[in-house]
Amino acid sequence: MKVIAGLGNPGSKYEETRHNVGFKVIDQLSESLSIPLNKQKFNGLYGIGEVNGHKLCLLKPLTYMNRSGDSVVPLMKYYKVEREDLLVIYDDLDLVPGKLRLREKGSAGGHNGMKSIIQHLGSQDFKRIRIGIGRPEPGEAVPDYVLKTFKPDQQANINEALKRSADACENWADTPFSQVMNRFNG
Repeated sequence: MKVIAGLGNPGSKYEETRHNVGFKVIDQLSESLSIPLNKQKFNGLYGIGEVNGHKLCLLKPLTYMNRSGDSVVPLMKYYKVEREDLLVIYDDLDLVPGKLRLREKGSAGGHNGMKSIIQHLGSQDFKRIRIGIGRPEPGEAVPDYVLKTFKPDQQANINEALKRSADACENWADTPFSQVMNRFNG
């Protein structure tokens, strides 16, 4: 089984914020793949289904961003999922809004949700899709920025990035990640 975890914060207060692009991708996948998020366990909301004959788990950790590892890793242990079968989707300040970056491993890059997962896994070797949200204006604090909604002129790029991220995840169900990277990076 492969696990796709989209990071975000639970609750309607955070639903449309920059920090919740990972949740948005999971919601799109749930709908397009007909995998309802109908299980609540491991500090998360998840669903399991099949895509092209491959078992796939969609997960939204409900731990708040900074403790994402408290959800992702217990689910992986319970279902005996290896690191190479984990894909995490999250926001990235260092990419312009709407830009995607797929990687097979790497550091947390200052992202607290990724720090938590890396700490719990004891490794940086797992796949990720970073969705650009851009940097705050000078003088605006990062925590405030990530918990705000996108500007109207950014929304079209973000919507396209969410769709492309969902397409990349779906493609990964039966395609090596290196090929998915070649197709969707940039």
